[in-house]
Amino acid sequence: MKLEIISRYPSADTNPTPLLFIHGALHGAWCWDVHFLDYFAEHGFAAHAVNLRGHGESDGADRLRWTPIVDFVEDVTNAAQQLPASPILIGHSMGGFIIEKYLEHRSAPGAVLMNTPPPTGLLPAALRIARRHPLLFARINLTFSLYPLVRTPALAREAFFSDVSDQELLNYWERMQNDSFRGFLDMVALDLPKPPRPGTPVLVLGGARDNMLKPAEIEATARAYNTRAEIIADCAHNMMIELRWETVAERILAWLSGTSGNAPTRRARNGVESVLDYSSTGG
Repeated sequence: MKLEIISRYPSADTNPTPLLFIHGALHGAWCWDVHFLDYFAEHGFAAHAVNLRGHGESDGADRLRWTPIVDFVEDVTNAAQQLPASPILIGHSMGGFIIEKYLEHRSAPGAVLMNTPPPTGLLPAALRIARRHPLLFARINLTFSLYPLVRTPALAREAFFSDVSDQELLNYWERMQNDSFRGFLDMVALDLPKPPRPGTPVLVLGGARDNMLKPAEIEATARAYNTRAEIIADCAHNMMIELRWETVAERILAWLSGTSGNAPTRRARNGVESVLDYSSTGG
């Protein structure tokens, strides 16, 4: 199984703890490469974003529709093992859910969950989509495809964005792709996270203008990890590429300073795209 990893490195004095970013459904590692990878490299961290199987240039596109969450957890595990030190995991939406599953059996120096479903699952969010767009929701379930959720730029804006220009929206929408219907079912009910292992510091962030998850659901995620959620004003679901992305990045950086030591500020070197090749029993 080949996994594409996009990396950005500081010019010198790298913080010894790397960062590994995990994207959400219908997205790819590209969503971290808009702002976050360069930002954190400029602040002293080696920053890596993995394309989960079936996304970007990673293998597995032919089996993506029925790929379970546990296979994505395996991707994160293998990507983390290739780094020189155990990384702090930063996940958005489904990526945060994958981290929740990862932490069932493993530890990490830290984890950041951004607009992440609670361990009780996505059923309330799925029902909201069904009430708002009954025909669209029926199409998703009849075709076993999540792509109808972002079939048009207007639908993508409603689901993921608040403050982006029409041109930015179009640029992002053109990079969106279909995703795992089985993974969606896992997040609704089939493979929900179990109580977490103690010992991993967790930061939980939500967007006040998120149309996918309510602040109460983000707060439930935080309670499961014995912490408090921080809800960022004027941010929608895609808080890493919203207009206020830097507010989100600054909050994460401040938290990292207490988790992994003070991060020096450096100019980032050119990025690196690499391919991780490993044998996978999951496909």
